[in-house]
Amino acid sequence: MIVAVDIAILISAALSAWFWWKASGRKLRRISYKEVLDARDINRIIVTINRGQILNARAALATAISAGLVAVRFFITLLEPYF
Repeated sequence: MIVAVDIAILISAALSAWFWWKASGRKLRRISYKEVLDARDINRIIVTINRGQILNARAALATAISAGLVAVRFFITLLEPYF
């Protein structure tokens, strides 16, 4: 039981790190004041922002799962002497 929880903690922490690494790799290109923005440019900017937001949300969820599993692991360890 404890080994399964430990493996789940490692997997969720690795997923969290991977999602945040992917989110940090998306950079927006700087726009010159001489450029004229058209609908395609604005669409690309919005899509990039939305993809980063989705990856950050996934990373936050994976971190929350990892923290919850750590709490479960500590709880199991605390109750172990009583069984």
